[in-house]
Amino acid sequence: MKPRKILFVCLGNICRSPMAEGVMLRLLREAHLENQFTVDSAGMHSYHQGELPDARMRSHAARRGYSLTHRSRPVRAADFERFDLIIGMDDSNIAALKERAASLEEVAKIRRMTDYCTLYTDADYVPDPYYGGASGFEYVINLLEDACAGLLEEIR
Repeated sequence: MKPRKILFVCLGNICRSPMAEGVMLRLLREAHLENQFTVDSAGMHSYHQGELPDARMRSHAARRGYSLTHRSRPVRAADFERFDLIIGMDDSNIAALKERAASLEEVAKIRRMTDYCTLYTDADYVPDPYYGGASGFEYVINLLEDACAGLLEEIR
């Protein structure tokens, strides 16, 4: 079976998208499906290229047993060919991804993270916790755990 390739995207690839990557990797490992999927994350901008995720996000993630070691990178044109699903965290990410897509086939790969939520069904985007406090990071992790579980159920 050919691995399914999923790319999570946020603004700078230091909070939301690396957390989504970490959650999805854990869910795949727990389901013994890690060999059937490739998971990565990227940012719309290269502000933090090469950096680890935000220290606050890593701290909140570690409390739940996640170790975020991804190094920030920007979305590349080749990502649209390489990945089967490209999942944005908010309307701004979705719009920017659609602008960069070179074809309707590539646009069709773009999805919204919260479309996979089964518990937080009233959430229409994953907010950027960067300028907020601890509760914002916790809420984002809650959303991502919910959405990634829903995504796994859909693509399984």
